[in-house]
Amino acid sequence: MENDSIVPLLTSKVNNHSNGSSFKPDSYDIEVINGVKDLIRQFSAESKKLWYLAAPAIFTSICQYSIGAITQIFAGHVGTIQLAAVSIENSVIAGFAFGVMLGMGSALETLCGQAFGAKQLDMLGTYMQRSWIILIATSLILMLPYIFATSLLRLIGQTSDISKWAGTFAVWMIPQLFAYALNFPIQIFLQAQSKIMVMAVIAAVGLIGHTLFSWLFMLKLGWGLVGAAVVLNGSWWFVVVAKLLYIFSGACGEAWSGFSIKAFQNLWEFVKLSFASAVMLCLEIWYFMALILVAGYLKNAEVAVDAISICMNIQGWTFMVALGFNAAISVRVSNELGAGHPRSAKFSVIVASITSLLFGMFLAMVLLVCRSWYPLLFSNNERVQHVVYELSPILAATIVVSSLQPTLSGVAIGAGWQAYVAYVNIVCYYLFGIPIGLILGFILDTGVKGIWYGMLAGTTVQTGVLIMMILRTNWNKEASLAGDRIKLWGGDSKVKENGENLIN
Repeated sequence: MENDSIVPLLTSKVNNHSNGSSFKPDSYDIEVINGVKDLIRQFSAESKKLWYLAAPAIFTSICQYSIGAITQIFAGHVGTIQLAAVSIENSVIAGFAFGVMLGMGSALETLCGQAFGAKQLDMLGTYMQRSWIILIATSLILMLPYIFATSLLRLIGQTSDISKWAGTFAVWMIPQLFAYALNFPIQIFLQAQSKIMVMAVIAAVGLIGHTLFSWLFMLKLGWGLVGAAVVLNGSWWFVVVAKLLYIFSGACGEAWSGFSIKAFQNLWEFVKLSFASAVMLCLEIWYFMALILVAGYLKNAEVAVDAISICMNIQGWTFMVALGFNAAISVRVSNELGAGHPRSAKFSVIVASITSLLFGMFLAMVLLVCRSWYPLLFSNNERVQHVVYELSPILAATIVVSSLQPTLSGVAIGAGWQAYVAYVNIVCYYLFGIPIGLILGFILDTGVKGIWYGMLAGTTVQTGVLIMMILRTNWNKEASLAGDRIKLWGGDSKVKENGENLIN
């Protein structure tokens, strides 16, 4: 039996006894590939669809990532304490909230993508509204770390001055938290319909405006941190309002037909998938954040932390590229499964995996070629430069693995396997990778290299498990489950309350 052990979230409630053998693929599914010429033709066609989504998604991710970075750059020109305050608020307080909200919102990638593929366009708006309700409620809870940021930062060992400034800045940044709550569902709502270009344009305009107004308010007018808060909040809300105006203008057709009472139906099932998505994503984000935290306990901690921070900065930019592929393959898989095209979904996975892996290898080679001089761009300290130089081969290997891993995670999101992958992440990252890193780094005294080797081992094992999951997947079964999930979570009146059977 093929893939009986892999059970997507809530499958047990939507006819999990079916192995997909009775599923009939839609007539528009791609034909079985015969010969090299047919393979090249289909590969080229799928690559065009992939890059149509991935290219603007990569650009959007880089622009959004750069908004916070630009604020930190200008804060550095205001003062040292201001830079520390903005950096800590961005990485610790807002970074935590960003991961939770992005993860909670990513549940929509499964549902919106599959509904769009099944041509159930009216459900997209309902799903987005359900996600808004859940994320706004989550924002009210996440306000607590913002409000008590000063005390929390002191608790984890930050100085009184930095804690006070960062805590004050965190309170000013609460509006950004609610922008997150609206933005991520909107982003996935548009992404599921392949309306990626409009998001790229809005992100570009937002980044340009953010740069200009940051210079004006923070430096020219001398508003300092107040100016940073005003501009950073304003930039995120500009992005949200611009996307809402686009949606409300009718550009999305049947996908947006106004606010609906259906948004309050099946909220608990939606919460469970949203929570599983958040756990899955946050476990990945916090895993690499732990690398910097652990480095602080090594000998020559300052050099170790600086070197790892530089490497993580570089990986952060390359990860934005990987996130573009993650978004693209999530859309492709969910759309094709929703449309009843299991062969197309499977082939999309193959093309995206090969493309992202080759792109990651290219970026890794560029890094190795430049390893002698790129550390000079980040630090004047020769010891830090030397450590970064020594870490470059490990960083290059991490970039290669990290280029494929988000693509495979995107497949999992598109198919609805978030809960299963969350368990995989716990085992591979926290029960395997981190302990191996601690043993190598501290007990065997290999320092920062040992810690990073452990982290890389965890990521590699997790990637291997995802590959095995995908290789063993019964795509006919997944397409059948996608159809059942749309009916059940779409509020179909013909679905029994217990969700065990569907009445035709």
